[in-house]
Amino acid sequence: MSGSPRAAYLPDGLPIPVPENDGLSAPYWAGLQQNRLLVQRCPHCTTWQFGPEWLCHHCHSFDVEWTEIEPRGRIFSWERVWSPSHDALRGRGPYLAVLVELPHAGHVRMVGNLLGDPLQTVIIGTDVQGVFEHHHDSVPRYSLLHWTNHRMKAVR
Repeated sequence: MSGSPRAAYLPDGLPIPVPENDGLSAPYWAGLQQNRLLVQRCPHCTTWQFGPEWLCHHCHSFDVEWTEIEPRGRIFSWERVWSPSHDALRGRGPYLAVLVELPHAGHVRMVGNLLGDPLQTVIIGTDVQGVFEHHHDSVPRYSLLHWTNHRMKAVR
């Protein structure tokens, strides 16, 4: 796990990710700024969940807690994105979007970018490690979580 990648993966001009006005996801975003990955877990039934919710999906308790986990998982699904989803991404493709499953956290899944060669071979089930990208000079400050696996090979 790295505190900061070589350079910012995403270009300037994209919307800055911020917590919702109700603050539900604020602990997640604050954790990323401290190189910590936080997901929710219910202290009553021990159910893990992500994205953030006010109540437990299983027992409906309102006491869900944010729990730190290792930023590691495995690729559950992926897509090589050729068409930009935002004007700031024009000319920046392709890039890889992955759905990462976290077996050690109840198999919750989260979406992120897969760093490295955008033409690399991607295999479902491959282990990946989280990499934090910090934007401390931004207003407001924010951090992102990307995924990497140095063993993946380029496809040409």
